[in-house]
Amino acid sequence: MSATIYCLCNQKGGCAKTVSSISIGIGLAREGRRVLLVDVDSQGSMTASLGYQQPDQMETTLSAILGGIITDKPLPPGSGILHHAEGVDLLPANIELAGMEVTLVNTMSRETILRQYLNTVREEYDAIILDCMPSLGMLTINALAAADQVIIPVQAQYLSIKGLEQLIRTIAKVRRQINPRLSIAGIVVTMADMRTNYARDIVELLHMNYDGKLRIFDSIIPLSVRAAETSAEGKSIYLHDPAGKVSAAYAALTKEVMMG
Repeated sequence: MSATIYCLCNQKGGCAKTVSSISIGIGLAREGRRVLLVDVDSQGSMTASLGYQQPDQMETTLSAILGGIITDKPLPPGSGILHHAEGVDLLPANIELAGMEVTLVNTMSRETILRQYLNTVREEYDAIILDCMPSLGMLTINALAAADQVIIPVQAQYLSIKGLEQLIRTIAKVRRQINPRLSIAGIVVTMADMRTNYARDIVELLHMNYDGKLRIFDSIIPLSVRAAETSAEGKSIYLHDPAGKVSAAYAALTKEVMMG
């Protein structure tokens, strides 16, 4: 049984995409799944958040793997994959990935280079989670071309909802032209202070716009300083604040994702 590939994607930054990618990934591992996390962001946020604080000093990262495929010199299977203490594997990224974005533009089959790599490791995992950069550039298109399902984290803010239409159009275009099996698993509301009327209004607006068209996950990720701290700690919210409301929300979200 080969892995389901999830892509966490939103061209708007600051919507807890990386924390969500890690929390769903480690959440799945805690449920007994074999999980590979792939950092598809040249900022290396996922890599740093999992405790690898100097990604630019790493030898084998996603950039090197993709470079090998482009030049027909693929690296040996398992190259660059790190084993994290919380039961997940990680393919890290660093600033070299920014150059890969430019290289891909002039590459044959440029949209499917990441897919070619993931196909070589897919049988070894139950789930692969791609953490995308906040843009709709070539690397994000590669992630969408490789994925089975897109999870869209949306901050409980009006501007976040406004940007959703463009993202949904891009996903539809990728499905039409490159990856017919791609579907949207759902929208997850993040960083929400549900004590405020503003956050409640945003959630209501989301339901008004998308009910019947897209799934909106029941689990809402609350606004929390503890969640922001995890990126400096090198461990997940489940270890950093096990009894907190954010870890409970992500555990519930993981179950929703598993149920499909």
